[in-house]
Amino acid sequence: MADTGTRDEGTTEAGEPTLKRVMGPGLLLLFVVGDILGTGVYALTGRVAAEVGGAVWLPFLCAFVVALLTAFSYLELVTKYPRAAGAALYTHKAFGIHFLTFLVTFAVMCSGLTSASSASKAFAENFGEAFDLSLGDGIGLTAVALAFMTLIGLVNFRGVGESVKLNVLLTCVELTGLLIVICIGAWAIGGGEGDLSRLTEFNTAEGDSPFFAVTAATALAFFAMVGFEDSVNMAEETKDPVRIFPKVMLLGLCVTGVIYVLVSISSVALVSPADLGEGDAPLLKVVEAGASAFPLWVFAFITMFAVANSALINMLMASRLLYGMANERVLPRVLGRLHRSRRTPWVGIVFTTVIAFALIWFADLTALGGTTSLLLLCVFTVVNVAVLVLRRDRVEHKHFHAPTAIPVIGAVACAYLASPLSGRAAADYRVGGVLLIIGVALWAVTYAVNRYVLHEDTTIDPTKLPK
Repeated sequence: MADTGTRDEGTTEAGEPTLKRVMGPGLLLLFVVGDILGTGVYALTGRVAAEVGGAVWLPFLCAFVVALLTAFSYLELVTKYPRAAGAALYTHKAFGIHFLTFLVTFAVMCSGLTSASSASKAFAENFGEAFDLSLGDGIGLTAVALAFMTLIGLVNFRGVGESVKLNVLLTCVELTGLLIVICIGAWAIGGGEGDLSRLTEFNTAEGDSPFFAVTAATALAFFAMVGFEDSVNMAEETKDPVRIFPKVMLLGLCVTGVIYVLVSISSVALVSPADLGEGDAPLLKVVEAGASAFPLWVFAFITMFAVANSALINMLMASRLLYGMANERVLPRVLGRLHRSRRTPWVGIVFTTVIAFALIWFADLTALGGTTSLLLLCVFTVVNVAVLVLRRDRVEHKHFHAPTAIPVIGAVACAYLASPLSGRAAADYRVGGVLLIIGVALWAVTYAVNRYVLHEDTTIDPTKLPK
């Protein structure tokens, strides 16, 4: 009998322990919402406004629709294969090409690095506001961002025991900050302040069409919607995932989509798109414009907490994935070396932290957010195709089945937003390309050594990669 993912017997048929199923619908919903909320909307609302103008809500709405389409594919796959491996497992099952599985896994890891680096930049901006420091736009902000990333690396090295309760707390903090913006916007607009006419304005360069302005902004706004895909890694710790995952993931996406649209409406109604696009803390300007008596340092601390959580979670994910690939012998083994007392992958942590330093130093917030969405849009394209390929693989238990048109549309939409046709900035491809070149070079060296020197297996087992 196939494992439906609905029972928790504590051990597998081979007698090995299994993950404990502790997450019901409520906790899973908070996990999904908490994973999506964070750096994207806090830091990039202004950048999206700079791309498209007053209609800043439209790119967020489009990004939500594309994420929703892809979520249907993830739902079919996670209920069909309720195991904690995500995109790597689906790619491996669908295509059986180890190099493609590696590329997908490494792209997910790199998206964590670019996301954490963007969170560090946003943290530095809000740090200056919280402590009333004049950091400027150059070396001061960069120094704070680098110091913050160093702290994240040290915490990562020490070892972090993640728990559902901690996620609930952080989710509440992130959500509180966004609800403050929405409430201040509603109060100010209801009192006759703000300019709702901006919501239909498109600020495009001469000769450019509003359509391409929206797609370019959507490619950036998509960064705010990512995170829902991480919830599939909780499949083995969820009670009856086949039954509750579809309702919970779709509800979580809808909740965050509504929040983002309301935040963007409040933002552009109270602050002009030009002013909103300056700096890395746009929502602070919204709070100041709509409620001048509100203590800005309080909101700055909330934002710092939200983006700090994003940075920590993403750096944990990146270092553990690197550790897993090193243990699977598709990357140099030294990257999987554990510290004797802390039992943390210290070499992998150092390696990913150094790359994050370089990203903070050489790339701005827009490029980092754009690169994150680019890498994940490529992964989502593969996943949408994989769900169609895996239709030929039958399983014994019932599972969610997405209408065939949805993964087709999802694959086309993700591929378009990842392509230059969408108006995506060239910097996204440069940053993403450099990261993937580093990964491919490490893979090639490892492959050659394992295959021709050590005569060892060079395949990858995605089920053994850490979550």
